[in-house]
Amino acid sequence: MSTPFLINSFEEYLNTVRTELPSRRIYFRGQSKPATDGYSLRSSIGRHTFLSKLSFFEREAMEREVLGVFTNHLVTYVQHLPRNDWESLAIAQHHGLPTRFMDWTTNPLVALYFAARKTHADEKMNPMDSAVYVLTSEPSRFSEIARPKEDTITPVPDLATSGYDAFGVADAEDAETTAIASGSAPSDISPSENGQRHVRDIVPIPSPFEINENVIYDPPHVSPRIRAQDGVLLACHQPLQPLEEKDYLEIIVKHEAHDDIRRRLDQYGVFDKQLFPDLDGIAKWLKYRVFEIRGKC
Repeated sequence: MSTPFLINSFEEYLNTVRTELPSRRIYFRGQSKPATDGYSLRSSIGRHTFLSKLSFFEREAMEREVLGVFTNHLVTYVQHLPRNDWESLAIAQHHGLPTRFMDWTTNPLVALYFAARKTHADEKMNPMDSAVYVLTSEPSRFSEIARPKEDTITPVPDLATSGYDAFGVADAEDAETTAIASGSAPSDISPSENGQRHVRDIVPIPSPFEINENVIYDPPHVSPRIRAQDGVLLACHQPLQPLEEKDYLEIIVKHEAHDDIRRRLDQYGVFDKQLFPDLDGIAKWLKYRVFEIRGKC
């Protein structure tokens, strides 16, 4: 991890995001307590230290068993059942079950909200700084590892049957192309230009328990909160280990700036009732407006 940025104002944060970060797609995570103060970046299941006493196989078996029990109960509470372990884990993470996922966002203001919404105090009751983290590594995306692989097949002309077009009879390739376009042909063969066909290999989607690298997963919108927060999940292939310092940079948000940042975020519409579009969000927003800053509803 490089030397952290120190943020003393809302404007300074915006300027840092605009001018100091890479221009590629970036993922942010806000924490009310910095990693440098002992709150390392790790998955929610990685915060349960007793799991380190289990073997790899024992822990994986436990994760699968817990997810299986959770998924069995989903029938009662959701309209659409998850299609795979990725969707099941996303729902479980959303509802507070410890998983190998970490919450991130593509919106830097959302990350700032989670960093500055609440100011904590240390053991001596001194207010603590918070932090926003930027993922500097470039993990694979789930959409990439789940995409079918394609091989190109170039058809060889059949001299014995060439010339049938003159009699109004389509050759087999044209007939297959027509069938594909109409939806009646197998879905693993698709037409292309220059007479070539692409055959899609049916590759099984790896389970989040089987990955050998960290993977960014854009979860389905199982909740309006995920959409409102531009949320993404980082699936950790070593869920008990914190992210290595080389994989992120740290933006320290000074506690003296928290109050003003909260007001500015509220003005920008990145606050409780927008990020939590339910009764909990309305209650948090009213608590802030009326009881925390003694303002108007």
